[in-house]
Amino acid sequence: MTEVGQRIQVLTPRLANQIAAGEVVERPASVLKELLENALDAGAGQIDVEVEAGGVKLLRVRDDGRGIDEDDLPLALARHATSKIATLDDLEGVASLGFRGEALASISSVSRLELITSTNASGKGWRVIAEGRDMQPQVTPAPHPQGTSLVVRDLFFNTPARRKFLRTERTEFSHLEEVFRRLALSRQDVAFTLKHQGKQLHQLQPVTDPEDQQQLTRRIGQLLGKDFLEQSLQVEAVASGISLRGWVGLPVYARAQADRQYFFVNGRVVRDRLVAHAIRQAYQDVLYSGRHPVFVLWLDVDPTIVDVNVHPTKHEVRFRDGRWVHDFIFSSLHKRLGSALLGAEKQQPANTEPLREQPAPLPETSPVEQSSLNWQQQSSRPARPDASRIAESLAFYEQLAADPDSPPVEAASALSTTQATSEVPPLGYALAQLQGIYILAQNAQGLVVVDMHAAHERITYERLKQDWVKRPLTSQPLLVPETLSLDEELVELAGQQEALLADLGIQLEALGPQEMVLRSMPVLLQGARSTDLVMTLLQELQRFGSSRSLEASIHEVLASIACHGSVRAGRQLNLPEMNALLRDMESTERSDQCNHGRPTWFQLSMQDLDKMFLRGR
Repeated sequence: MTEVGQRIQVLTPRLANQIAAGEVVERPASVLKELLENALDAGAGQIDVEVEAGGVKLLRVRDDGRGIDEDDLPLALARHATSKIATLDDLEGVASLGFRGEALASISSVSRLELITSTNASGKGWRVIAEGRDMQPQVTPAPHPQGTSLVVRDLFFNTPARRKFLRTERTEFSHLEEVFRRLALSRQDVAFTLKHQGKQLHQLQPVTDPEDQQQLTRRIGQLLGKDFLEQSLQVEAVASGISLRGWVGLPVYARAQADRQYFFVNGRVVRDRLVAHAIRQAYQDVLYSGRHPVFVLWLDVDPTIVDVNVHPTKHEVRFRDGRWVHDFIFSSLHKRLGSALLGAEKQQPANTEPLREQPAPLPETSPVEQSSLNWQQQSSRPARPDASRIAESLAFYEQLAADPDSPPVEAASALSTTQATSEVPPLGYALAQLQGIYILAQNAQGLVVVDMHAAHERITYERLKQDWVKRPLTSQPLLVPETLSLDEELVELAGQQEALLADLGIQLEALGPQEMVLRSMPVLLQGARSTDLVMTLLQELQRFGSSRSLEASIHEVLASIACHGSVRAGRQLNLPEMNALLRDMESTERSDQCNHGRPTWFQLSMQDLDKMFLRGR
C-alpha cells in the first residue's frame, strides 16, 4: 500500500475531472443521459442517437437546438461552467434538466470527446476538444448545420480499472436504451431516433398536438408496446396548482420486476420514495403479492414548490408540501383503479365508447347477511332501468337450461333482437355454470367467464370495508398493556393525534418524554403484533401526514372474513343467482380482482372464438 505524502497539492484538472466522473459517468447509459438532457435544454426538436458496441466504442448525439456561441466554446468542456443558472436564487425554480456544469468535463476526462456546433443555418460551425494533462480546449472551424453534435469514443480508454466493471455489450445497450426510452417519454414533443451498429431501432415522430390522442397513443405504443396500451387505464386529475396524467396498468398486467415504471415531475425522470409509496398504496388492495404495477405518469407542479437538487443524479426530488402531493397522487390513482368494472373499459370495440352506468345502491344489510349469498332475493331489485328485458332474458335462459336439446327458437330470436338493438350489461347474461366453479355469460362482445368464488369474495370484501369505515371502531383493552420506546417527536405526534387514534380504537398514554403505554386496540385486530403496528402507524403519520398501515391490517382481517364467507367452489347456482352476481360485480369497486389480486373474470370476443375455430379461413 502506497503511503500518502504529507504535502498538500492541487490536483490536475484532468485528475479532478476523472474523480468527478465517478459521480456522473458510471456506464455508457450515464453519458447518454447527460447528452440528451443537454440537447433538450438547448431547445432541440429532433435528436438522433447513434451507438456502437453498446456505447463503449462510439456514442453520437446530434440535435437541432440553439447551438453554442464561438466565444463560449472554451468553457463548454470546463467544470462549474453552465448557462442554466447565474445566482443561488435560480436554484429555487430551476426548470432545466441539468445545470451543474460538470458533465462534459467529466465525460471528456474518461473518453475521446468531440463537440461540433453551429448557432445558425449558414453551415459554418466550430469544433472543440480537450487535450493534454490540463485539458486545454482546442477550438477549430468545422462545417455543421444549426445545432450540436457530441461524439464520445472509447469510453474509459484511459481508466482501465473503470472499464473492467462494464458488462457485456448487450447489457450495456439495454441500460442505454432504457435511458433513451425515459427521455423520449419525458418529452413527447421532440422527435427521436436510435441506431445501434448501423441498424435503426427507434424512429419516433413528435406529438405536435397534446390533445391528439392518436398521436399520443402511437408514441406510447412505440416505446412501451401495444400490450401496455391495451392493458392500461388513462388517468387525468387536476387540483389547485398540480396535475397528473398518463396511464396505469391494470392489476392483472403487473410484472415480476419494477422495470416498467415511469414517473416524471415537470418533464424530469424521477424515482422518488414519496411518489413510490403513494402509487404502491393505490394498488395495495388489488395487486397480487410480489408483483409490481406498470405505469407512465406525468406530474406537473409549480417549479418553485419542488427541489430537484437533492440528489447527485437528480432522480429524487423534494416537494415543499410532500404530504399534499402524496395524497393527491394516491387519491387520483386509487379512485381510478377503484372504478367499477375496470376491465370492461378494455373490452369495448375500438369504435364504441365504454358503457357507463350508475352503479346500483348497495343493499342495507349487515356483513353476516352479505355472506349468506341470498341472490334470489337480491335479484328482485331492479339492477337496470329496463327490468322487463332482464326478466325476458332470464326466462329464455331458464327454459334453455330446462331443455337444452330443444331451445325455443322464438325466445332465442327475441333475445338476439333485444340484445342487438339495445344496451347489454358489461358482463352480459348468464348462460350456465361450469363444474361448479365458473359462470359462463354472454355479452355484446362474446363470452364472459367468471370465477364465482373470487367475484363474490371481492363483493363481500368491499361491503365489509364500507362497514368498518363507519367509525369509531370498537376497541378492546389489552390484558397486559404494552410499553413503547419512541423518540420525542413521535410522542408529541401521538398526543396531537389522540382524537384520530381513539377513532381507530387505539389508546396511547405518555409515560415520559420517550415512552408511551398502549392500553387498547381495535377488536378486529385481536392477536395482531400491536406495538409494531402502532409504531408503523405513527411513523407514517409523521412522514406522510396520514397512515394506511392500520387500515391495511384491518383490511387483511376483512379479506380473510370475506374469503371464508364467500360462495365456495362446487356450489350450484341457478340462473337468477348467477345474473344477480354479475349485476353486483358491475356495481362493485375493484371487481376485476379478488382480494388476493387474482382476476375474477375474462372476456373471449367473437374474434377470439373465430380464431380458435378457424372461421373465415
